[in-house]
Amino acid sequence: MSSIPEPAYIDPATDQTYPITTPRWCSDTGSPLMVTPLAGITRDAIDATCRSLWRYRAALPLPVAAPITLGEGMTPLIARDWRGARPYFKLEWQSPTGSFKDRGASVMLSMLREQGIRHVLEDSSGNGGAAVAAYAAAGGMAAKILVPAYTQAGKTVQMRAYGAECELVPGSRADTSAAAERQARDIFYASHAWQAFFLQGTKTLAYELWEDLGFRAPDNIIIPTGGGSNILGCDIGFSELLRAGEISHLPRLFAAQPEHCAPLHATFLSGADTLATIDARPTLAEGTSIERPIRWRDVLGAIRRSHGQTVAISEAEIEASHEALARAGFYVEPTCATADAALARLLDAGVITADQTTVVVLTGSGLKATQRIGELLGALPGA
Repeated sequence: MSSIPEPAYIDPATDQTYPITTPRWCSDTGSPLMVTPLAGITRDAIDATCRSLWRYRAALPLPVAAPITLGEGMTPLIARDWRGARPYFKLEWQSPTGSFKDRGASVMLSMLREQGIRHVLEDSSGNGGAAVAAYAAAGGMAAKILVPAYTQAGKTVQMRAYGAECELVPGSRADTSAAAERQARDIFYASHAWQAFFLQGTKTLAYELWEDLGFRAPDNIIIPTGGGSNILGCDIGFSELLRAGEISHLPRLFAAQPEHCAPLHATFLSGADTLATIDARPTLAEGTSIERPIRWRDVLGAIRRSHGQTVAISEAEIEASHEALARAGFYVEPTCATADAALARLLDAGVITADQTTVVVLTGSGLKATQRIGELLGALPGA
């Protein structure tokens, strides 16, 4: 562990490093940054008095004197007899704003505020914007969220309620991201897709699963995947635990995407070194409908390193899995159903077996998608 250098930002494409003490959101060439590999922590470094993800603060790259916290993390891990196996469901939708993105927002904004940032910019049509708006409010920071003009008004209500400024941007989702990058010249860009500190928050999912399971790694983790921040978080966190000698193997990471927008799946299957061009179509799994994920190369690297796979799920499978989850008491966004449908596929194919420890990550609350779920219920027999 003594051979691990001091933390720094690093551009994975070039290995160029930058001081971590100076806030930045991209490299000098405009590429997304990561934090250099950290040593990880052992179980005796957990702050057992803290009932949030900040119990793992010793694993973070920078000290934070006063974290911005709403009690994020410590979400339930529920085992169920399910599809002929007994998987665990990680209920990330029980986070303070209703999605897993609270992990990243808490750590990212805490570290940025520690470095003197007081006004942040984000672009998001849903959960990311809500998380950044909430934690900015909790931390006494100003937040501006850019959202596509076509975004349903209900999705911006939560952001506005926290006091964030919401600007509607005409055009596509890509146009909104481009507008954010332009405005980043004037407001610090605290993007959940670009910011390296956000991944330091999502990596706490790995530490938490390790502790939940009696300080061992699961065999498999299935994750609804758009931009891939949970895939990368699990890769970073479990790699640190392996480095620290706390686990003996990395869990296999499985990325579930909707067939209507599955660029990572198409690229994984092709083995190409360029991101596959797809014809994206509307999908029930709106939260993972990202046509060109910024960190696609790193996400696929993490999946391959873990000996995992990608799975593309049909709309019919998403609808059926969403109904099954709800009838089991899990009221989640339709996006989450891709992970359960992927579990069914992987069990049927023998890729995952019933004797293995498998975790299905449920990322967002059904309360975020009440209108869409109501439409689905109206189409169900007996509704």
